[in-house]
Amino acid sequence: MILSRRHRAAAMAAAMLMTFSVTGCADDTVGKASDSETTAGNTGESVAPADDSSAPADSTDTAEVTDPVSETAEPTTAATDDIRVHVRAAGDNLIHYSVYKQAEANAGFVGYDFKPIYENVRYLVEEADVAILNQETIIAQSYEVRGANGGVLLFNSPPEVADAVIDLGFDVFTMANNHLLDCGAEGLEESIRFWNMKAKENDITVLGAYLNEEDANNIRVREVNGMKIAFLAYAEHLNGFEIPADSSLRVIMNSEEDVIERQIKEASQIADAVVVSAHWGVEDTVEVGEDRKILAQKMVDWGADVVLGCHTHTAQTMEWLPREDGTKGFVYYSMGNFVCAQTDNFNVIGEMADFDLVLDGTTGEVRVEDPGAIPTIVHYDDGNFSNLRIYPYSMYTPELANSHGLPYAIPQGTYTSFGWDVVNQIIDTAIPKEFQKLDK
Repeated sequence: MILSRRHRAAAMAAAMLMTFSVTGCADDTVGKASDSETTAGNTGESVAPADDSSAPADSTDTAEVTDPVSETAEPTTAATDDIRVHVRAAGDNLIHYSVYKQAEANAGFVGYDFKPIYENVRYLVEEADVAILNQETIIAQSYEVRGANGGVLLFNSPPEVADAVIDLGFDVFTMANNHLLDCGAEGLEESIRFWNMKAKENDITVLGAYLNEEDANNIRVREVNGMKIAFLAYAEHLNGFEIPADSSLRVIMNSEEDVIERQIKEASQIADAVVVSAHWGVEDTVEVGEDRKILAQKMVDWGADVVLGCHTHTAQTMEWLPREDGTKGFVYYSMGNFVCAQTDNFNVIGEMADFDLVLDGTTGEVRVEDPGAIPTIVHYDDGNFSNLRIYPYSMYTPELANSHGLPYAIPQGTYTSFGWDVVNQIIDTAIPKEFQKLDK
């Protein structure tokens, strides 16, 4: 049995006490668990997000431990061996017009092939035990494909985007963002159903936009290497649009702090670790507002181990956030863009969050180890966004930087200088030296 954070700690303490008075042997059933999704009411096989025709799992099914001493039949190795999960997360998968036009060219103008755009960072995703992506655009197949065409900031991406990022190796997709209603409530519902279908067909977890309130409260949990990790996602706004009053669709907003507090605390009880995705902040700035610092601290105090920020389209700083009990969480205020076709230099440099979640085999507590960020660069060859693709910093070169098409792209940005020095200056501004992982 894999216990929740609270119950594991209690069981570990009881097991340690019994070692002073009881000598015996335990079975050897703890091994590397499969990487599968569970929910608040299911700790067994993979469960796709619920749709409006099926209610979430009954919370009474949740594994509860009422007598910690009875759990001492757990293998003694559970009290000594740490469990480690290596996590990587990427920022906004922002499918602009020139991004999907590149994918169209890759496919010979018959459909779309996004895979070459991501190929250079495949190894970074595959190396992770669990990889997380913020899917910034909806996928509603009955609507026109759009990517801020003509400067109108409405997005709707081809389904081949999902195929590419699933093939790339991402396991968890967060959808809570300001573009959810770009095709209205009907488009959002279609997109949710599309991703729910993908979740059933693949071993992936999807969250952040829900068909109904019940599904929104059905906390997504994946079991990775024997560790339960809960995932939550919240949005700051919907670009001025609102879900119609007669719609059952649900997106939890950052302003609903009572809901966020309840969900994080519940997640802490049913899982060992809690990762929160927060869509927030002011676009095109590296400054972190006080409101985000306050909310991030609250999230960590409520039980979040890591907060992954998105939305600003710029890479931003990160830091440890302490709790009163001496433990601490970690926040990435913004990971910037994973892919885009923007024309300001700070928009094409993102960061891939990289950290370990470690479940202490003695105390049952979770800690974050070795947090940092791997810089990534969206590169295109000329002002027409030709051969658009992503590079990790370790593969990027001064020659590539000096040949970037950004200074010549139309519509022209405000910050159009580019080169190796500019790349490093942006990275040094966004990522503290102690957290830079430039050789990955």
